[in-house]
Amino acid sequence: MREVCIEVSHVTKRFGEDLVLKEVNLMLEAGRVYGIVGNNGSGKTVLMKCICGFLTVTTGTIRVFGQRIGTDVDFPESLGVIIETPGFLTNLTGRRNLEILADMRRKISRAEIREVLRRVGLDPDMKKPVAKYSLGMRQRLGIAQAIMEDPGLLILDEPFNGLDKDGVAEIRRILLELKGQGKTILLASHNEEDIRVLCDEVYEMDGGVLQKIMEKGNVK
Repeated sequence: MREVCIEVSHVTKRFGEDLVLKEVNLMLEAGRVYGIVGNNGSGKTVLMKCICGFLTVTTGTIRVFGQRIGTDVDFPESLGVIIETPGFLTNLTGRRNLEILADMRRKISRAEIREVLRRVGLDPDMKKPVAKYSLGMRQRLGIAQAIMEDPGLLILDEPFNGLDKDGVAEIRRILLELKGQGKTILLASHNEEDIRVLCDEVYEMDGGVLQKIMEKGNVK
């Protein structure tokens, strides 16, 4: 059996009287790609934020790499994330944004930042500030930020937003390479082809209830 990366046990999440997550259980193994589909407001993003430690659960537990979120650690270690629109200092270049973030943890070099920008299809020498980036360029920069420190876990909410056909193909290729390196990837996408091409297992969130609908290409 593969190493368990994420274990969600009997998780509920309330916002006031609104029950957004209803007894969610989920176990994700290392080296696999998992998809979550569902309508807007179904609870997908809330679940991802709870796994990342951005929101606290109402009941239940979430463990990432064996550590309980909110008890053992506030945020998972070795995590790369895109949830909603990535936030950047818009008056600075993409490269400078990544350098500032990298300086906080000092895990990667300037040369590695340049390489990750090239990997996602951005010119590391581009002088244009992020304010003048297209949506697709910002999304590429967000993906660069998520993968630049070589995390073991990626949580990506609609990672292909704003990308053209070539950009989608490039990012899919990168994600499959990361899977091959043993990374765990949890992604939400409205695009059925993204799910079909990338995911080993697919779950559907409907009204806060999570259920598996596909495994290794076999739809239930």
